[in-house]
Formats: sequence, structure tokens, C-alpha cells
Amino acid sequence: MVMLNRQTLVLNRFWQPVGVASVARSLTLVAAERARIVDPNDFQLYTWADWAKLIPQDNEPFVQAVTFRIRVPEVITLTEYDRVPTNTVTFSRRNIFKRDRFTCQYCGAQPGSEELTIDHVQPRSRGGTSTWENCVLACMECNSSKADRTPTEAHMPLRKPPVRPKWQPIYARHDARIESWSKFISEAYWTVELDE
Repeated sequence: MVMLNRQTLVLNRFWQPVGVASVARSLTLVAAERARIVDPNDFQLYTWADWAKLIPQDNEPFVQAVTFRIRVPEVITLTEYDRVPTNTVTFSRRNIFKRDRFTCQYCGAQPGSEELTIDHVQPRSRGGTSTWENCVLACMECNSSKADRTPTEAHMPLRKPPVRPKWQPIYARHDARIESWSKFISEAYWTVELDE
């Protein structure tokens, strides 16, 4: 059962990452001919029948069926789906901390989450809204120094402009990095994990 819950990278038919699925779901998609298994070593595609013929090596994870063992797929590609999900990252306190990497955006300090606050670049009292583009992390000292002013007025430039993070399908759905996925996913996907 543990192997059936393991994660498999899911690619669309153009080999772009669109998410992850459990091994159980991945094998179901392959058996229904809605996906093919990708061998991350040589990029060969396998149908259910072809994959079932491969004997797992001693060091390879497998699922025990009644009469045979089947290798656990690490990557599958869908046969018809050609889109990339267009979800967005939810604006939340937790995600601001992740986006800003628990770092004050004014002085660069990393005092710990209990010593960081969310600062409105354009103060709320002056029409500033709670959005990705107007909120940043600030240590208590910088937040107090900036007070009810803009960064320009307070002579406290931001280290980088606040932006809405780009959502990546991998962020919300995996707990462990599988090394073979790096052949299909750029390093940027691994840098931050944001909530949906």
C-alpha cells in the first residue's frame, strides 16, 4: 500500500509537468491507455503490457500483484491532455512568508517568523490594499521605522519589488523530491513550495 501512495510526476502530451499523482492513479491511467510510462533514463514510453513485462531490479521499488511484481513508475505522460493548469497562488500570510523566504524585505534580516510582520508598501491608511504587489515581510524594527510612509518617504528601499508568485503544479502536491523528476522540471520548481 505504501508504494501505491508514492508520487508520480504527470506530464501533458507535450511533456510539460502538470502535476503529480499517486502510483495507484498513474497505473490506472496507463492501464486505461490514457497515459504512458516514461523511463527517465532513456525517455522510452511504455504501455501497461510493455511495463508489466519488465522485471524490477533489486534496488527498484515495485508493487506486488497477485502473480507478478510491477515496477513503480516515476513519470507518466498523458496521451491526450495538452494544457497546463492555470491556477494561481492564494494570497495568504503563510504564502507571503514563503515568497519572501522569511526575510525582511527592507534590511535582509531573518529573525524568525515571530519577529516578522507583514508591511503594506503603500500604507492602508493611504489607500494601500492587501495584495501580492503591496505586501512584504518586514522585521519589527523596519516596520516601526517605516511607519505610515512609503519606502521612498522613509528612505527604506525594498530589496526587490513584491510580485505575485507564479503557480507551479508541483508546489502543492508533493512531499518528497524524486531525483529523476529533475530531467523534466527546471530547478525553479524546487525553490519554493506555496500553498494552493
